[in-house]
Amino acid sequence: MKKSITLILILLLTAVSFAQDSKFIYATMDAADAVYFKTLHPDEMTILASNDYQAAVFISEEVTHSIHDNVTTHGPGYIFRSSKEKALEALERVEPKKLLIDYTITEDAFVNECLDLVDGQKIEDVIRVLEDYGTRYHTRPQAEQAVLDLQTRWDNMISAAGRTDIHTRIFTHVNTPMPSVILTIDGANTPDEFVIIGGHIDSTASPSDDDAPGADDDASGIATLTEMVRVLLAKNFVPNRTIEVMAFAAEEVGLVGSDEIAAKYAVDGVDVAAYVQFDMTAYKGSAEDIYITTDPYNSTELNDFLMELMDHYNGSGAHAFTYGTTICNYGCSDHASWANYGYNAAFPFEAAFGEHNPNIHRAGDTFAFLNNTDHAVKFAKLGLEFLIEAAKPQILSVEDFSELAMNIYVKNKTLNYQLKNTASNVKQLEIFNVAGQKVFSDALNNASGEVKLEHFSQGFYISKFVLENGHSLTQKFILN
Repeated sequence: MKKSITLILILLLTAVSFAQDSKFIYATMDAADAVYFKTLHPDEMTILASNDYQAAVFISEEVTHSIHDNVTTHGPGYIFRSSKEKALEALERVEPKKLLIDYTITEDAFVNECLDLVDGQKIEDVIRVLEDYGTRYHTRPQAEQAVLDLQTRWDNMISAAGRTDIHTRIFTHVNTPMPSVILTIDGANTPDEFVIIGGHIDSTASPSDDDAPGADDDASGIATLTEMVRVLLAKNFVPNRTIEVMAFAAEEVGLVGSDEIAAKYAVDGVDVAAYVQFDMTAYKGSAEDIYITTDPYNSTELNDFLMELMDHYNGSGAHAFTYGTTICNYGCSDHASWANYGYNAAFPFEAAFGEHNPNIHRAGDTFAFLNNTDHAVKFAKLGLEFLIEAAKPQILSVEDFSELAMNIYVKNKTLNYQLKNTASNVKQLEIFNVAGQKVFSDALNNASGEVKLEHFSQGFYISKFVLENGHSLTQKFILN
């Protein structure tokens, strides 16, 4: 009997010990912040190691809340690590992966057709649906249900469009009971290169997670992503590169979901050409409309491309809006997970840091406070511009494509063309390779002619004929 009691006591003590240890986590955070919080919580925090930029730490749940609420960052301010070894490994710099994209802007006609379809009411509808869960805190049943319901919404959209090259899947995590959901549009020509956008679907509120509607943070981002998908489906978009849209679990507790996914992609050697985060899109708190975050882990090349897109498509006219830059600091949002594994990542944000929605992480983060989706519409447009220009359409102008409008053939490395309707001449010819890169451009002024291609390598190409009447015709050809 005594042995049984002793065994029970040992088991109880072990359980208590485990419960206490489970309230501590390994993480990385800004090095200076680590020193500061160590002074505030000397018994609740251990600094394992640090460099000039970040520190590996062992911290209590109390400290995580303190960091989340008090560090000047949009996100949690720390990144969860699954073990001491992982925390220490994270201090080692990961070399950025090679650029897979020769960033070009070539799809004016198709992009503008897509921008015209963006509907703020559709964005509002999704925000309200997510808000109605009450909370999407990662350990609550509502969080998992929100993910499963979003997958169903996406599946229904795909089914209605009749697409068999688009599918969704659930990603089950190790360090949170909440799953993530991923939508994939298979690339037609270079499917092993990925262009990814994402946002987090969990929410949090301090001091209690019982009422965490998270309308702006980040139902607005998920709704904005969903509107991009809706428009691409409406336009029957088929990309050259594979596109993925991700709704991440457990961002608010240290970027848990996105880190596990990015880590798997890195281990599997997945070529992610670019990743762009959409986290909070609906509150206009600053003079400019969209703010590109320029923290050290963000890709300068990708940031420059996003700004070039806005200069090109949003500098004037019906889709005009403005942009600026800001810094949101360590562990700001899920793009940091991708950057940590060497991928090129960017994060366009709703305002200059410090001027964003004052109600996030509170019960007041509701659509009633936002009142409209005018601001989020701009982010949906930027996202469409990015996806179309980064992934490139298989057929560059779907609506204008017509083999009946033009004859082309290639002979002796010469492209011959003839418009069947001579009411308009060809103003310009552009030729693209299978990666969507423009390899030739020439101004023309005729209805028929020929173009020498002696310097071209053998392979598959797409010709785009821009007409004087504003229409464009695209046709594929093979150069032997």
